[in-house]
Amino acid sequence: MHEETTDWYYDNPVIPGFHPDPSVCRVGEDYYLVCSSFEYFPGVPLFHSRDLVHWRQIGNVLDRPAQLPLPPDASASDGIYAPTIRHHDGRFWLITTNVSEGGNFIVSAERPEGPWSDPVWIDLPGIDPDLAWDEDGDCWCAFQGVGVARIDPEAGKVLEGPIAAWSGTGLQWPEAPHLYRIGEWWYLMIAEGGTERGHTVAMARARTPRGPWEPAPSNPVLTHRGTAHPVQSTGHADLVIGPDGEYWMVLLATRPRGYSPGFHVLGRETFLTPVAWEDGWPVVGPVNLRERGPGSPRPVERAARRDDFDAPALDPRWISPRSRPDDSWSLVERPGWLALHATGSTLDRPGCTLLGRRQEHQESRTAALLDPGSGRAGLSIRVDEGHHYDLEVADGQVDVIARIGPLRHRVATRPVPPGPVTLVITTGPAGERPPVDGQPTGLHVAAPDLIAFHVGEDLLAELDGRYLSTEVATGFTGRVIGLYATEGTAWADWFEHGPLDAP
Repeated sequence: MHEETTDWYYDNPVIPGFHPDPSVCRVGEDYYLVCSSFEYFPGVPLFHSRDLVHWRQIGNVLDRPAQLPLPPDASASDGIYAPTIRHHDGRFWLITTNVSEGGNFIVSAERPEGPWSDPVWIDLPGIDPDLAWDEDGDCWCAFQGVGVARIDPEAGKVLEGPIAAWSGTGLQWPEAPHLYRIGEWWYLMIAEGGTERGHTVAMARARTPRGPWEPAPSNPVLTHRGTAHPVQSTGHADLVIGPDGEYWMVLLATRPRGYSPGFHVLGRETFLTPVAWEDGWPVVGPVNLRERGPGSPRPVERAARRDDFDAPALDPRWISPRSRPDDSWSLVERPGWLALHATGSTLDRPGCTLLGRRQEHQESRTAALLDPGSGRAGLSIRVDEGHHYDLEVADGQVDVIARIGPLRHRVATRPVPPGPVTLVITTGPAGERPPVDGQPTGLHVAAPDLIAFHVGEDLLAELDGRYLSTEVATGFTGRVIGLYATEGTAWADWFEHGPLDAP
């Protein structure tokens, strides 16, 4: 049980922004966590922590094109689904699914920072594969459905099975299975009910990975479905022993805002919650925005994080849709600047040059100093090719452009002098709708937020944030804010992203 062992609290989510399907492993005093990355390259962000609360991204597992083959026209929300990370016999192992190319595969590494191996493909159905080793050293893989198989992870061979396991309580999409040996039991934890508001975590146990499986009498062990809790869609969880010696759960959840049905704009995020055990079963939740923490307290960083492009390599937080050709960007052509070479003429189709960062704060400020040269470039806040707002500079003017489904509209325009220009995008609380023709509307905004576009301190336009939400755009990702070029070459001197109220 989690008693009053510590007197500090942490804020959820512990990894904010589009970081879904978390999986975690412990190696000594260190914790390593990975998340789904879908159609973005590099894939599978990798985080390190000593207390399960303060996480730092140390790399991406799939950081070479050979590890992450994606078709140039791979659909948004395809790509890499639900990795599992484990440490066994002195080596790190990761299994995941490329739904766009090849299916399930395994990579491994001696060190979490890599290099990680090329994929070892394995002929197993479904998505969301898991790895667990028994006392004899045999490796077991569970997968969506739910089934289990005994495998050789080095050769990618199925040695036994697949064997039908426990498929949950009858809700849709039994998925995200994880196997654990705890005491005398093997536990099988799954998600079901779909990854939307009906999401749940359910448990079963057996004496061996082959079953038979006994469901928990109080399933689901965690859900927020049908509640007014500010945290929703709780599910797709993993268990780990924390620095306090107790079990903790990492899981995905969302923070919807705005009028019914509510809109979550950052995607599914990584939350942390304590786990108690009663009569041999876990007791979890509800998952709160503020929880009592494990380990020792440390202040949480609230300042904006800035990149001056002075390092010899890109920060691992930078991602690009589908690929990032070497000739599409450079840190050395103009020292201290990020060069962007256009590879496509529009953000409305795959193939453009865009380097972005996940939006991490519901109320945020993102700014960049951009030199468009003689080309066309800007700052975009996006969910996919059909849902993005752009602050674009070309031909001596800056435009605010909205792409919402089949509609593309220039919302505002303003002349700017030649040379570098400071572009700013903020996301803030929704209040009244912006004025129309200079006149207040008096209408309430039902959106989750308002997205504002500035050149320096000058406001050009405000747009409704609901159109850049999962509930409108659909899919499994969240907002990404990025620098792009669609004509010629542009350069960025710096980029920063942080809370709207950051000092």
